[in-house]
Amino acid sequence: MKNERRYKILPLVLRNSGEYFKKAKGWGFMEQGIAVLRALSFTAGIIATQQLFDAIANINTGEQDFWQIAFHLGVLAIIIFGQQLLSGVGQYLFSKVSYTNMGMFMKEFQRKLGRVAVKNFEDKNFLNNVNKAKECLEYESLGHFASVCLQIFTYYLVFFVSVGGYLFMLSPILPLVILIAFIPALLGQLAQVKVFANLEEENAPLRRKCEYYKKTIADRAYYKETRMLGGFKYFHSLFDKTLKDITEKTWKAESKAAILRLKLNTVSFLGLGASIIILFNAIMKGDISIGAFVSVFVALSQIFSIMDEIVSGHLSEGSETLGQVANYYRMMDMTEVGGENGDPDFSKGIAAKNISFTYPGRDKPTLDNIGFTINDGETIAIVGENGSGKSTLVRLLIGLYTPDDGTVEIGGRDTKTTHPNNIYKGISGVFQNYQRYKMTLEENVVISDTKSPLNIDKIHLSLQESEFNEDVANLDTMLSPEFDGIDLSGGQWQRLAIARGLYRTSNFIVLDEPTAAIDPIEEARLYDQFRRLTKNKCAIVVTHRLGSVRLADRIVVMDNGEIVDIGIHDELLARKGKYAEMWKAQATWYENRTT
Repeated sequence: MKNERRYKILPLVLRNSGEYFKKAKGWGFMEQGIAVLRALSFTAGIIATQQLFDAIANINTGEQDFWQIAFHLGVLAIIIFGQQLLSGVGQYLFSKVSYTNMGMFMKEFQRKLGRVAVKNFEDKNFLNNVNKAKECLEYESLGHFASVCLQIFTYYLVFFVSVGGYLFMLSPILPLVILIAFIPALLGQLAQVKVFANLEEENAPLRRKCEYYKKTIADRAYYKETRMLGGFKYFHSLFDKTLKDITEKTWKAESKAAILRLKLNTVSFLGLGASIIILFNAIMKGDISIGAFVSVFVALSQIFSIMDEIVSGHLSEGSETLGQVANYYRMMDMTEVGGENGDPDFSKGIAAKNISFTYPGRDKPTLDNIGFTINDGETIAIVGENGSGKSTLVRLLIGLYTPDDGTVEIGGRDTKTTHPNNIYKGISGVFQNYQRYKMTLEENVVISDTKSPLNIDKIHLSLQESEFNEDVANLDTMLSPEFDGIDLSGGQWQRLAIARGLYRTSNFIVLDEPTAAIDPIEEARLYDQFRRLTKNKCAIVVTHRLGSVRLADRIVVMDNGEIVDIGIHDELLARKGKYAEMWKAQATWYENRTT
């Protein structure tokens, strides 16, 4: 996320407004059409007010009678009624268009996250920007900002042009004074953009921390351990401190904005005073009628109220929102993963050629110049201590990440030039941090292959092969106490995760330490089963525990991001290297199995 693109205000406003209007379709035309009518109705109201009071002033001269006054009063009443009706319809259309469009914006954003490189999710700056984009969407800032921008051209511009033309006919200097009072306020609000953009940059990572601390206090996945170990006060203090940091930073930014708004209100007040003086001077000279004086005098407060609405309301909010909107489009403009179509031919195996990989924000490579090949139908065990780079290597070998240097070829397809969807088609896996989906047992299995027709027999077969105890739950049983269902034991969840991987049709299967939480004897039994299920397929078993690796055709030994040895169990023991060292350290775990 380095060297992030800068977004200029005007192109950003035009883009946001255009997308908002495009999504609204016919409703957008109606919303903005109503806005134009509302603006014109205000000017019509001023003119009707002038005519009414001029008629009242001339009644004693005989130039006007009761029915003429009643007529002008009726016209004004109709205009006022129309203004209220247009306002109500406008609010309805605004809400309808805003809610509809925000749903579309949210869907587009979710789809975008599914199209960017997975590596980005290891980048804290990217995660902060995701958080900011979600805030922008969830609080409807994006749609509201676009609607206001559109109304600048349809409501406010029409309003000021029509009213300004009327005021100019009364006194050419009057609209100029109002404009002079308005421009400094406008420029001042634009200056707030940087203040709130910086605030958003500082608060985004703090919000993520705050959300995490809330989970440690109250989330079902955390609360048992948190309460038992007495960690509630500790996490609550972290939550409290982070919340105070957010509040303090927000308070400082809002204080700056409040001081600036006070100055702007002073400018507006002076402009209003000057306008009244000009108006009073005009009527004393006889340049305008009493009706014109009354109508403009009454309208001036509303004119400056609308100016304040624009400056202190919309522009103030806009200065806070603009940074969020820019961040949203920065995310939407990120490069998407792409590549050629073409299915891998797994008879060609998997080849890693001098690959290196560094996680975002780190200087030291996690993997450095690694190369080896997995042949068709071969099972490879990748072993090493925690942090040796095993899981990172697997993510490269299945195309989830692409290497910074070198190439990975899966079934003859280069992961850098082939679209990931084509790579993933023939791959299935069970990972260490498998998910416990809060859905039914059936859905927990078939989620691995939702594009194929539902196959109940295959679901039962996958559960049987993983030795999941189906007596625990029927296929339609909800696996979550939170949704009036049941929970499973850790072992049953692990078997379910394996069943999920088996249900997916594949030519390449990966087990990335999915049994790390069970005892070595049970682990070895599951790996024995895994070997039977992966016959004639490319397969990888990743583990830092060595009791079952002899089942593999070859063992790859990793240390500090490098492959330090490759061979079978007996060969590696005889070399007395890293593998032999690990085996000796773990031998007591497997005495019952090896004797």
